[in-house]
Amino acid sequence: MRSLAGTALLASAFAAAPAWAQQSPYAEYQRMATESAPIELFEIAGEELWKKQQGPKNVSLQACDLGQGPGVLKGAYTHLPRYFADADRVMDLEARLLHCMMTLQGRSREEATRRVFGNEDKASEMEVLSAYVAGQSHGMPMRPGTAHAKEKAAYDLGRKLYFHRVGPWDFSCASCHGEEGKRIRMSGLPVLFKPEYARPLMSSWPAYRVSTSKIVTLQWRMNDCYRQMRMPEPLFGSDTTVALIHYMTVTAEGVVYRGPGIKR
Repeated sequence: MRSLAGTALLASAFAAAPAWAQQSPYAEYQRMATESAPIELFEIAGEELWKKQQGPKNVSLQACDLGQGPGVLKGAYTHLPRYFADADRVMDLEARLLHCMMTLQGRSREEATRRVFGNEDKASEMEVLSAYVAGQSHGMPMRPGTAHAKEKAAYDLGRKLYFHRVGPWDFSCASCHGEEGKRIRMSGLPVLFKPEYARPLMSSWPAYRVSTSKIVTLQWRMNDCYRQMRMPEPLFGSDTTVALIHYMTVTAEGVVYRGPGIKR
């Protein structure tokens, strides 16, 4: 759990950000929002759920293996997405948490994913768990999996999906995140296939979104982007969304993780 010192570290991320990020009209807004963001409250709620006995098997998630060994959280987030042999697929944090809910706690996929995205009144279980787990890797370099054949395949799929135009508006990720200097309202639209743009962004998820007073995750971000592209809602934790997250995280490889962060 981060203390006031951890909040200071989060604020220092703005100073370490590239010049384009520091000079944007969004930067000062972020600096001010950081001072009062209630991120630790979500982390506390996530810790309670991590330790809570649930499901037909009435067990907690404390034996969940996020890649560093059962129950080991320190550094786990910064090595995701990665390949997991027991599932025979590449998983990001949320896909892995869902796997543990189903295998350890005996919960059905339908029940565990009934409410994966919360609102300003109440965050979802997946959102607060993500904030808690990710927070344990604050200050550590991001090293997602790249060696296994399926990790390489996920990266290649993510890269293709990033530029693949689909839907009634013929949009791709690159339609918004493909040219330097673009923004929507106060928010810049970084070119996420370039490391200098991907690093400050990918090192801040999950994040507290000030405009909606809620914690949001990368799976939520992927879901909302597909919505804005007028595409069908992707399956939660699908190979498609994980591949996109993997591609952008590998692009940002080596950056120090500064999250959970702040978004507009």
